[in-house]
Amino acid sequence: MKKPITVSGATSIDTGRRNFLKLGGIGVMIAGLALVGCDDDDFDYNPGNNIFDLGAGDVGVLNYAYALEQLEADFYTKVVNNFYTGASTAEKEILTDLYHHEVIHRDFFKAALSGATTQVLPTLEFQYPNVNFNDRTSVLATAKALEDTGVAAYNGAGKYITNPTYLVIAGKIVSVEARHASAIRDLINPGTAAFSGDDVIDTNGLDLAKEPKDIVAVAGGFIKTPFTWKERGIG
Repeated sequence: MKKPITVSGATSIDTGRRNFLKLGGIGVMIAGLALVGCDDDDFDYNPGNNIFDLGAGDVGVLNYAYALEQLEADFYTKVVNNFYTGASTAEKEILTDLYHHEVIHRDFFKAALSGATTQVLPTLEFQYPNVNFNDRTSVLATAKALEDTGVAAYNGAGKYITNPTYLVIAGKIVSVEARHASAIRDLINPGTAAFSGDDVIDTNGLDLAKEPKDIVAVAGGFIKTPFTWKERGIG
């Protein structure tokens, strides 16, 4: 039997689940878009001003997801390269699993886009003006915000995906991201019901769904690289 990992009184996190998250991950979180307004109906990259547009339809949704996966991968890279003061062994293992997972997500979307279109979002530049990476509370609060926002973002964007293969993948992604969110919430408030709190669950017991414009309004400021989008193009 595999030995469970326990975080200071929290419910145990089975190593089988951790391995599933690390090896089976195709997940997407959505947060921190720095956007430039776009008033016309074209969704093309404009090399004249170096402003990339996410695109329309499925390509737009995939680029939307790829932008956010880049952000999550970058965030967790910074976390695991210099763990906050006092991080326990179990916390390090969980955060490292999430790091590996988000890198898989990022690379998956880059490969998917590269195989489907020439309109692939470039590597983005990020900023974390209000995050203290040496402080546990600051790091976990940011991780919570990113993961919660990602689940809501996927739930909101799924209805705009027309390719059934992509839709199936999105369903798998959001289920994994929900596990991420629960794990972070349990680190913050171990042994409580916060892992599925009523701030992220609606009255029907379902995860919240948010439109792209609402995700951007909540999470803007993490991504420094400007790009354009048309709300109706990706939602």
